[in-house]
Amino acid sequence: MTHRALQLAEYEVDAAKTHRKQVRVSLALAGTLLGGMLLLNSLISPIFYGKNPSFYVGTEPEVKELLAMLAAILLGAPVIIHSIKSVMRGDMHMDELVALAIIAAFATGDYVAASVVAFFLLLSELVETRTALGARAAIESLIKLTPTKASLLDSGGGEKQISASQLKCDDIIRIRPGDNIAADGEVIKGLSSVNEATITGESLPVDKVPGMQVFAGTNNLTGVLDIKVTRAGKDTTLGKVQSLILQAEHTKIPIMRIIDRYVKWYIPTILMVSAIIWFFTRNVNRAIGALVVSCPCALILATPTAMVAALSASARLGILIKKVADLELAGRITAMVFDKTGTLTTGQLYVTKLTPAEGIEPAELLKFAASAEQMSKHPAARALQTVAKEANLSLIMPGDFSETPGKGVKASVDGAKIFVGRDTFLHENGIDTSTVPDPALHEEQGFSTLYVGKDKKCIGWIGLQDKTRPEARFAVEQLIDTGVRRITMLTGDREEVAKRVASELGCTDVKAKCLPQDKLAIVEQMKKDGFVVAVVGDGINDAPALASGDLGIAMGAAGSDVAINSASIALMSSDLKRLPFLVKLSRKTTAVINQNLLFGILFIILGVSASAIGWLPLIYAALLHFVGSLVVVFNSARLVRYGEELEPHNYTPAANI
Repeated sequence: MTHRALQLAEYEVDAAKTHRKQVRVSLALAGTLLGGMLLLNSLISPIFYGKNPSFYVGTEPEVKELLAMLAAILLGAPVIIHSIKSVMRGDMHMDELVALAIIAAFATGDYVAASVVAFFLLLSELVETRTALGARAAIESLIKLTPTKASLLDSGGGEKQISASQLKCDDIIRIRPGDNIAADGEVIKGLSSVNEATITGESLPVDKVPGMQVFAGTNNLTGVLDIKVTRAGKDTTLGKVQSLILQAEHTKIPIMRIIDRYVKWYIPTILMVSAIIWFFTRNVNRAIGALVVSCPCALILATPTAMVAALSASARLGILIKKVADLELAGRITAMVFDKTGTLTTGQLYVTKLTPAEGIEPAELLKFAASAEQMSKHPAARALQTVAKEANLSLIMPGDFSETPGKGVKASVDGAKIFVGRDTFLHENGIDTSTVPDPALHEEQGFSTLYVGKDKKCIGWIGLQDKTRPEARFAVEQLIDTGVRRITMLTGDREEVAKRVASELGCTDVKAKCLPQDKLAIVEQMKKDGFVVAVVGDGINDAPALASGDLGIAMGAAGSDVAINSASIALMSSDLKRLPFLVKLSRKTTAVINQNLLFGILFIILGVSASAIGWLPLIYAALLHFVGSLVVVFNSARLVRYGEELEPHNYTPAANI
């Protein structure tokens, strides 16, 4: 069975379970409403039948009591049955307190109180269940983004419809305007705009041309695209997003684990308090009221409702959080370590200076360098191709091409042996670079330098620069405003380049010429100095540092397996404004959780106290229990829309810097 078929099978099983749960919820809602109608009729019956109405003259039961008894049976039975099953499994849900209250009220003949207590408990549980089903429905809608059918192109140019579960790597599929893309892949033909909001959180469409990557579940808007499949099924970026969201929902933060640990002591304590109230007051209704109001639904809902809302807000903006404990930790960050290239900068180099040797024309220097680099995928090679194209130079296809990672390339161009790379690379190949002007004279401009050698002679050097992201300075300022005391930039680039970028962005300190092991050592030292350190990088060559930080954040993780797997949090886009938002969201979530917990604790203490002294009738205790749950749910729900101002992405540097 393929990954996609397995995913669909799992989805169908989950969908069937969800459907059955929705049916049960619908039946429970119908039973609750029917019980509520009986309860309402019992309360208003004196208006229509008189003060003491009865079906028959004599000793037959009054209409009010009969209706209330039927309501109590209909509403109380599900609560009592559920509580008995929980006790038999050894799984305490706190509903046992309300079940005892219902039984006690029923036994004393207070049917109205028993039905009111059961009604509001069932109503609050239906609200909680419906909220959970809504979260599950959001995940299911994410799964449904991947279409079940795909248009496969064969070698003869023909087109046929196949199941998306049958797609495999190197298949060619055609995506028409309005279609959702069935798999991750690379555009090989066509021009279009694609809405990638489901993956990256970017609300503006992205123009796609041949050679660019597309993701499963994103929507093709304008043109026809032919795509070569690179990943399908669970291996796609969307598949990883789905699994991460599901994993995060099942993790817990420390406060939730503490509540779970001590919950077994809560019921005996409340039963003892209720017994004390009855012993001193001899009023069973006060004791029952204490049981009802002390059912800690508000306390139990305090943390998970806030976390689900926060996960929803972060996922909407393309922030994937593997464990909710990582979200809590983000608010305590005091130091942030950035990789430079591709994180604070665009990762795209631009040619900014040509310095040919004596007797060599600038166009000749650029032509030889760009021709030799045609077979390379290095950012410097792309920069040379771009400027050569802008200069209308006719490049020559190189022969005998070879590339030494981190050093340079060599190739045969027009009968000459061309070397392009660092000065050390040329020295290793017996070429003297001292015959050209020293780039050190221009180092204050922050060049990255490529030397060009022809046969055994250096014919010049080319200066390149990497531009900082337009929102980077604003993001750094926002981080400092949120209380992050140290912003460190680490790079393997030269000191001059590093200082230029750090100065532009307002970083508190910078370290240049860092190897991966150096970055690791710096992060470890910062942790020893008492900082809570978040490391931000592209997740590829920064994996050791990402893993060593208290929190690892991978930027631009869409489509990158390494980035998603190596970091605690993955930002699907490269928008640096997501970082201060993440810190603020963490602190806002913590504040909401604390508000919920404080409300839940005060609610129980004040409710039990009011019930003990007779200020809280049993019916009002049931109503307050329901209201308390709603307060927590709606307070947490405020987080769902947090950060909506970031969605348009209409950032203008002049307005913010």
